[in-house]
Amino acid sequence: MSQPPARKWYHWYSPTDTTEEKKLILKLDLLLVPYAFVLYWVKYVDQTNINNAYVSGMADDLGFHGNELVQFQTIFVVGNVVGLLPFIYLFPRVPMHILVPSLDLGWGIFTLLQYRATSYAEIMAYRFMVSIFEASYFPGVHFVLGSWYRSDEIGRRGGLFYIGLTLGTMTAGLLQGAATQYLDGHNGLAGWRWNFIINAIITLPLAFVGYFLWPGTPDKPNRLVMKKSEIALAKDRLERNGTKVRSTPFSWTLLRRIFTSWQFYILVFWDILFFNTSANTAAFLLWIKSLDRYNTTKVNQLGSISPALGIFFVLFINFSADLWIGRPSAITLASVINFTGLVILAIWNVPEAAKWYAYSVGYSAVAVSSVLYGWANTILRHNNEERALTLILMTAIATSTQAWIPLLVYPTVEAPRFPKGYVYSAVMVVLLVAMTQVIRVVYGSHGEKALARRGSLSDTSEDGEIQAPHGLSIDKDAGKHIQPSTVAV
Repeated sequence: MSQPPARKWYHWYSPTDTTEEKKLILKLDLLLVPYAFVLYWVKYVDQTNINNAYVSGMADDLGFHGNELVQFQTIFVVGNVVGLLPFIYLFPRVPMHILVPSLDLGWGIFTLLQYRATSYAEIMAYRFMVSIFEASYFPGVHFVLGSWYRSDEIGRRGGLFYIGLTLGTMTAGLLQGAATQYLDGHNGLAGWRWNFIINAIITLPLAFVGYFLWPGTPDKPNRLVMKKSEIALAKDRLERNGTKVRSTPFSWTLLRRIFTSWQFYILVFWDILFFNTSANTAAFLLWIKSLDRYNTTKVNQLGSISPALGIFFVLFINFSADLWIGRPSAITLASVINFTGLVILAIWNVPEAAKWYAYSVGYSAVAVSSVLYGWANTILRHNNEERALTLILMTAIATSTQAWIPLLVYPTVEAPRFPKGYVYSAVMVVLLVAMTQVIRVVYGSHGEKALARRGSLSDTSEDGEIQAPHGLSIDKDAGKHIQPSTVAV
């Protein structure tokens, strides 16, 4: 199995990076990663605040006593799927430094409007619109990361970006707890309504910052922040890595090639398994509330334990994938931790301390995300359009399963026990680990088999020598024997 050689976590650059490349990488890190992280944090605050609002007075104020919460989550998933589809065409063609902030504006506005909701139908409509605008952010960030970074660089950046999810879920509970404690009844508004207002106040200014800070992609860069020389260097290092920089015309031939390729369906099925390895996002909160020993503020605060630990899981798994044990082993390690928690919850009749452990390690499941999408980015780096289309369809199809599966296995009326849900998620974990090994065999840990299959390694230089992507050494037999070099990650 192709794996990166062991490196220290603080070895940020490859030994082969030049001084100019290191400067470029540092600049991209400062422009891309903090903004992507902060906006993902805000996105997840705006996405998960419905869970905290539900247990903080919304259900009682609006008369919800059935499956309304899971239905709110379902309509959000439906909006995500619908909202993703236009970006199959837009990602390679519309400058990302215009697209991403504009979408942020949209979801910020509809986040704000939720504070005035007075009925089930109104909340459903607002949740749908928030999800429409949020839908493309996650694959969009991975598309941008894959447009600037090599395969040995993308995992750590994806991990740092993905902390926004865990931090967003954690602070959503803390913000709701503070809103309930300090603002409940202020100006005649309940604490859960104030939470939506606070979330929007945080969200909207960040959209305007993005127009000036987000670097775009090498093909359509934000020239306010990127120099011509930096763009040229970025394109050169990516082409040496086997990554295609320029966009090509969108065509039915491309669609036919993708949809008739069995490899595409492997990636989609892999992502579907990943999306179904997590327990219901509100399960921990609902269980804590069912204990009947904590007030609303304390319920929200305790619910932040799992996402807080998730920060550690995300960093550890993603840095390990890049620098230590490689992608297949990193996914397996995270899955084993997740599996132990799911088995405990499936058994259910265990000491309470075991349940606290099981819920607390739940975010080990989401730690896999940036490893998986970084790997997919690497596999698909030969073609921008195919990369955009496949990343979006992977996300859309996998997300669509969340529109109906939770209704079957995680209905709110079965909370907090969820007898079917935890067993189902545990089975998905086992299948994910098995499918990861299939991906390793088919594509290689660094996508090198995909490159060889597509003939991307057959380009020659002026002296007739075959040119390998960064970190791969090959013989002259058109890439038949591909091995990581000593600097490959």
